[in-house]
Amino acid sequence: MAEFLGLGLTHYPLLAGTDEHMAGLLRWTLTDPDIPAELKDPATWPARMQQEWGDDGGVAAAARHRAELREGLARTRKALDAFRPDFVLVWGDDQYENFREEVVPPFCVLAYGDTEVEPFELMNNRGSPNAWGRPDHMTFTLKGDRGVSRRLADGLLHEGFDVAYSYAKRENAPFPHAIANTQLFLDYDNAGTEFPYPIVPITVNCYGQHAIARRGGLARFAEIRDEQLDPVGPSPARCMDLGAAVARTLAGTDSRVALVASSSWSHAFLVDKDWHLRPDTAADRRLYDAFVRGDTDTWRAVTGTEIVDAGQHEMLNWFCLVGAMKELGMTLDWSTFVETDVFNSNKVFAVYGEQS
Repeated sequence: MAEFLGLGLTHYPLLAGTDEHMAGLLRWTLTDPDIPAELKDPATWPARMQQEWGDDGGVAAAARHRAELREGLARTRKALDAFRPDFVLVWGDDQYENFREEVVPPFCVLAYGDTEVEPFELMNNRGSPNAWGRPDHMTFTLKGDRGVSRRLADGLLHEGFDVAYSYAKRENAPFPHAIANTQLFLDYDNAGTEFPYPIVPITVNCYGQHAIARRGGLARFAEIRDEQLDPVGPSPARCMDLGAAVARTLAGTDSRVALVASSSWSHAFLVDKDWHLRPDTAADRRLYDAFVRGDTDTWRAVTGTEIVDAGQHEMLNWFCLVGAMKELGMTLDWSTFVETDVFNSNKVFAVYGEQS
């Protein structure tokens, strides 16, 4: 029978850049002419947000935020190494990378084999040097396991779960950064170049009605005022069902499997009701409190509409993990919540099945 480890972590792209650029998304948001001027004034912001912003635009706070994130990543990597998985299955969102106008599946198993990935592509596009001082166009090998991925897709289809699968990434498009940054950050000291475990990715259409409308990313209010929304993404409950189906499909094997949810929680640039200025911490805290209690009923009751309202699109990856842990009867060993108003998203780290 298979053995499992469950992990949750962030793939926050700006962690790959320097402290001077870590608040870059907020700085960009503050240049949106359609956001009321009084809301852009730091004097009107909540006290925590003012403290983080400081008199240097968040640079000093960025160093503290990086330290907290590195501590969470180190804890998850320690658990991973103690477990010694045969492969790492990662649920990660696709932000207009493989999922584009031609086809947008709810879920897709990426059966790629070894793939050369350029991890700093996003940071280069945003004008930020990478945090390691490596060459801008450095690549690393993201080890895959085509055989495991094919068998997984086949098993899920036999389970009655209709997933898509892919044998090659889209040409002239970036590799899904949710997957690439999982390797980059779990191997933080080496900038992802020495990660020893194969990765089996399942990409999730977390962005749903904004997948094409906003190209999975940033948008000005003038651009979204009359936007034509796409069909919705998979519901949170359906993502939990996928996690459970993955667990059942793999349970009969003799593999050691790390199951990973890769994403931050609510994202400021998706919280329209708060003018893209800060994440929806109240919504995140509500789900986090249920998460640490093991209250999966509260998670299953969340609707897609609630997810979009709170900017929690990428949390669908975590719903997959929660569904798998519920199916396997695994309980949470450790978790931490890293709160921020300035650095775009709250981050959560978690470990299930930690080895003693």
